Amino acid sequence: MTHADILAKLTALKDEIRRHDNLYYAKDRPEISDTEYDRLFRELIDLERQHPELVTPDSPTQRVGAPPLESLTKVPHEQPMLSLDSIVDQEEVQAFDQRMKRELETQSIEYSAEPKFDGLSVELVYDHGIFTRGATRGDGTTGEDVTVNLRTIRSLPLQLHAKPGIPDHLVVRGEVYMPLDDFQALNRRITERGDDAFANPRNAASGSLRQLDSTITATRPLVVTCYEIMAQSSPVPPTHWDELERMAHWGLPVPTHRRLCASIDEVMDFHRETESIRDQLPYEIDGVVVKVNRRDWQDRLGMKSRSPRWAIAYKFTPRKEITVVQDIAVSVGRTGTLTPVALLKPVEVGGVTISRATLHNADEVARKDIRIGDTVKVERAGDVIPAIAERVPIPGEQRQAPFCMPDHCPVCGSSVAREGAYFYCTGQSVCGAQLKGAIEHFASKHALNIEGLGKKTVAQLVDEGLVKSLADLYRLSKDDLITLDGFADRSATLLLESIAGSKTVSLDRFLMGLGIRQVGQHIAKVLAREFKSLDEIMSADRERLQQIREIGPEISDSLVAYCSEPRNREVIAQLQESGVQITPGLAMGNRATSPLAGKTFVFTGGLDRFTRDEAQRAVETVGARVSSSVSKKTSYVVAGRDPGSKLEQAKTLGVTILTEQEFASLIGEEGKKLS
Repeated sequence: MTHADILAKLTALKDEIRRHDNLYYAKDRPEISDTEYDRLFRELIDLERQHPELVTPDSPTQRVGAPPLESLTKVPHEQPMLSLDSIVDQEEVQAFDQRMKRELETQSIEYSAEPKFDGLSVELVYDHGIFTRGATRGDGTTGEDVTVNLRTIRSLPLQLHAKPGIPDHLVVRGEVYMPLDDFQALNRRITERGDDAFANPRNAASGSLRQLDSTITATRPLVVTCYEIMAQSSPVPPTHWDELERMAHWGLPVPTHRRLCASIDEVMDFHRETESIRDQLPYEIDGVVVKVNRRDWQDRLGMKSRSPRWAIAYKFTPRKEITVVQDIAVSVGRTGTLTPVALLKPVEVGGVTISRATLHNADEVARKDIRIGDTVKVERAGDVIPAIAERVPIPGEQRQAPFCMPDHCPVCGSSVAREGAYFYCTGQSVCGAQLKGAIEHFASKHALNIEGLGKKTVAQLVDEGLVKSLADLYRLSKDDLITLDGFADRSATLLLESIAGSKTVSLDRFLMGLGIRQVGQHIAKVLAREFKSLDEIMSADRERLQQIREIGPEISDSLVAYCSEPRNREVIAQLQESGVQITPGLAMGNRATSPLAGKTFVFTGGLDRFTRDEAQRAVETVGARVSSSVSKKTSYVVAGRDPGSKLEQAKTLGVTILTEQEFASLIGEEGKKLS
């Protein structure tokens, strides 16, 4: 055969295999037998072996896995991957509907309803119809690059169909999960070889997708379903239902069990029907996702800080089973929160054996009156986290004494403080249970910004005993680092340089890095503007702190509790002895001198020079703020690529509109004045 004949044969084989993959995985209507499919696949493999120069990344043969990675790299999302507000009661659903009607000034709203898959949320990027990148949700703005692992999932098309209608650039959100039968088979194999089984399908999917060795992922029975177009280079469809249809047309797997509802009553009917067939579905779901169907209405409703206003997760009633509380232990979380945990006589709930369940907090234990030896109903809240629903009284039972929270941390012995319904260890970074989380937070982007100090590295440093406090980070040597997995001379040098570069830090970033309860990025900036030094903050009492407009009783109590704990003062002293120098004020100068101080910016459309996070930081640097909605009080609307309805609202209200270039110039000039 000529080169042209070989290329044509390869193209035809790949297209045919992709078509059958789509029929089998996305549409559930295969046209050929497994034997015939295997014959086509072997023919493609043989032809590519004879002509390796013609193998392309989108070939169906390239799903077998790639060489192991040293680590999963962080990648920013093109659009924030928000979470959903969850509700359970019918009254809450009706209240959501009334709120939507009130805000949209209409009496009729069409909703799209679909299953809420219990898996791992992912971002999928296609350029010119070819799958180019995939990432986990992460913190919503930054995820982990799992492209090579996603390529191994057979239901994920590496090349889209219907080429004339595919946008040049497409970003899709989906859910990776493991079918129930496959999950049980996997657990059986794991148990037979003596390893610990996965607790549930979601954990199995998450662990499989985040493997450093994609050949392991390739052996795991993962499936992906897509449910949202996050961004595309051409205009988006007018409704959510249309975007699902469009994705299906392109060959992406979308929920087949879904419904377009003309009213909230139809939504509740769909919810009841879905819950009734839940146990017959081949995958795990924990509710129904309800979305306002019209995209222009979605834009008008906008977003909250962590969730869209136009969508909710309408959860199912959790499953319940009965067992006995054999003991109550106290778990110390990475943020120091003390959580009572019931150790149970093992019971099966929804196909999963449960031997421990959260009791949430001391008030909840007292309200439900749960004691050691009690018979209780266990539920899987959200079908993932086991919890005690209620006590089951037994006639004639002799009950033990009521449960009490400890006065000192069971891990490090630091004093225990209370904040509302919650108790927490005041030891912070000196508490072994909190140390890993404290280091990760200390090194995070908004704190000391130590690049290369990710979760895996932190875990190794602590587990190997190389870091026992925050100050130990500044005592690490290259010899220490190259003993760790994934480190060589160059990577060790880069991490040490990054650690050394963090020794000079602004007061607000240092406060953020300490991880003081109730002191996030904003409050750290408020404190840095109000006080001249860390010493002044450490010496301030509750009355002085509450004189600051944005600081109330809870924040002031948390600050005083942290500063009065001797071990915390010791950690700060050790950091300063290790060479950490804390400069006064904010990271980018005194914002009060900026003429943009107090102004409000709104962004619409895609940006080329900034991520949304970078744009927000630039705005805050000059003393301004970012809002998600346009109003008469808006100072500027920055219009990027494919702007939404916010641009029209700005024109109607007479708000100043900036291009991205004009925004960059405005912010850049003011930023220079402050630095």
